[in-house]
Amino acid sequence: MMDEQTTIPQTPAEPATENPGAERAPGGESWAAQLQRMIDDISRQAAPVVREVAAKAAELAAVAGEKAGPLAQKAAVKTQEFGALVAVKGKEMAADLRRATGEAEHDGNGAAPAAVAPEAPAEAEAPTEENGA
Repeated sequence: MMDEQTTIPQTPAEPATENPGAERAPGGESWAAQLQRMIDDISRQAAPVVREVAAKAAELAAVAGEKAGPLAQKAAVKTQEFGALVAVKGKEMAADLRRATGEAEHDGNGAAPAAVAPEAPAEAEAPTEENGA
């Protein structure tokens, strides 16, 4: 005849008992069932609280999104203004550098100007005492 108690086979993850032939204590199964009921009760009781916390988090995210929109727009406008200012300054600097390069070529830095007309001969000076006349 079969025993009315159901035995749970031992798995390798469970620690070995001192008496391998001994059966489990009968209170172990009722303890596990009681623990499962407690977990189920807590999860039922906690569900409304968890929903409320999630709803509050969603509301806070919505408010943050609403406030972030205008701030992001202001930042975009300021970025555009700053970008335009940098572009103007960059163009001015490029023009200054090109102007300085052109002046340096004409100031005798050793480089011949690209297309400069030959100089006209100077007019003869009238004889004076200083130049030996």
